[in-house]
Amino acid sequence: MKIKKSILDLIPYPPGKPIEELTREYGIQEVIKLASNENPLGPSPRALGAIRRALSQLHRYPDGSGYYLKQALSRFLRLEPEQILLGNGSNEIIELALKTFLKPGVEVISPFPSFLVYEKAVQALGGKNLLMPLKQFTIDLEGMMDRINPRTRIIIINNPNNPTGTIIKRREWERFLKGVPDRILILLDEAYIDFVEDPDCPNGLEYVNSAKNLLVIRTFSKAYGLAGLRIGYGLAQTDLADYINRVRQPFNVNSLALAGALGALQDKAFYEKTRTLVRTGKKALEKQLAEMGIYYVSSHTNFILIKVPQKAQAVYEAMLKKGIIIRSMESYGLEDYIRVNIGLPEENRRFLRALKQVLNR
Repeated sequence: MKIKKSILDLIPYPPGKPIEELTREYGIQEVIKLASNENPLGPSPRALGAIRRALSQLHRYPDGSGYYLKQALSRFLRLEPEQILLGNGSNEIIELALKTFLKPGVEVISPFPSFLVYEKAVQALGGKNLLMPLKQFTIDLEGMMDRINPRTRIIIINNPNNPTGTIIKRREWERFLKGVPDRILILLDEAYIDFVEDPDCPNGLEYVNSAKNLLVIRTFSKAYGLAGLRIGYGLAQTDLADYINRVRQPFNVNSLALAGALGALQDKAFYEKTRTLVRTGKKALEKQLAEMGIYYVSSHTNFILIKVPQKAQAVYEAMLKKGIIIRSMESYGLEDYIRVNIGLPEENRRFLRALKQVLNR
């Protein structure tokens, strides 16, 4: 078989280590995972209830249109159902958008370091990546505009940015939105928007009806605790949503994901409990890191990017032996940084104790 060069050159996304594997490999029973920005409270209780009620219908194909979830999102977001796309995680909507507009040789501008899936998905489809370095750990919108050329077809923005946790500000975002030609799709990934409290951070929902080239992407994985179900959604003007919807597979979202997301969307108490836990846990963790003299990037998300005085991979491996799974940022080009998501209070305390031991060994 002849394999495309874009596939041969593709480096697979580095997965995190499963808790079960760590238990087997090191014989550690009490393992905590702070590597994947998951919800430490678990899934929404109302989502679990909805999933249980849907179990008896697993012999049926899921609702290919996602009718009830789209209706609920429509009321919640005050958009038309036709403006909403559903995906097998927000990742699938990213890929659907790329499949809709990307041709071999066409250029996509995205920030670096940022979510690694952007770069890999573009390469897999034969597109050309133009990576724009961050400016003081923040996405450089002005620099992105300067790199626009006749071959540019898509610009990807991750706000807040993963793995830095930083945000862009409203004034620069609106200047960027006006400056990008309509022929270019702006893909705004807001996977972590639920954790932002800064009023100067733009919310993509406010701009969907005024920008015909804007696609906003969100997820149920983080604040709603449904990462294992893989369910996300996109927001756009009706014409744009229709084009992307044409390349979607008929039953791309399974029935349990549809039911769980609908239940989670109605669970306002769980949503606010999650936000409060993250907010208080992040403040406590940042305070302790500052007292330890360890630099971190101020975050607007449920994770913190931390600079360590050793190679990040070595710290990651040492923490594994203590039963704590974190994320080395080596694959993001940040060789002396780790990323840690906010856990339960005791998990945060255990992380700090272990980090002190590892750094002081």
